[in-house]
Amino acid sequence: MPAPALSLKGRVLRLLTQREHSKAELARKLRALETDDGALARVLDDFEAKGLISEQRVANSVVNTKGKKLGGLRIKFELQAKGLSDDLVRETVSHLKDTEMARAQSVWAKKFGEAPADTKGQAKQMRFLAARGFDGGVVRAVVPRVASGAGDGWPSSHGNDQDQHGYLDADNDADNEHSQGFFDGSDD
Repeated sequence: MPAPALSLKGRVLRLLTQREHSKAELARKLRALETDDGALARVLDDFEAKGLISEQRVANSVVNTKGKKLGGLRIKFELQAKGLSDDLVRETVSHLKDTEMARAQSVWAKKFGEAPADTKGQAKQMRFLAARGFDGGVVRAVVPRVASGAGDGWPSSHGNDQDQHGYLDADNDADNEHSQGFFDGSDD
């Protein structure tokens, strides 16, 4: 004989025993099973009043399970997807800012552990951290820089003619004398 179908309360309890859920998540998951208008809202309000549903516990759970591997931007997205209030999301993410650099360094070290050999490797490492929600400034600080001219497609002789940003240095007279006539309109 098949087991009787669970009531809304039974389904909410079953979901809550698996992990913390926000009120919005439970409503989204169980909306299709609601037979009476407002019955699900009453059940969820009752569970919230009894302390069985807590947005703060949901936020803490996300941070505890994913905080070591993800950056603040990704955690913020995860919390918003769970339907948590904007104030709680903002507060939770602000507490993560202090450890963002250390967490990014830990994630980078576990995945790569050594400086990239060329700019392609550097871009790969930066994309990896960015995809995990780490801030751009943190990503740039964590991923070691590749020496200028290394693996960027330029002949190695141009490496000495580059400024601190990797651009060709316009003050280098050896390269400039051939192009001077073009820019000033004179014909050599």
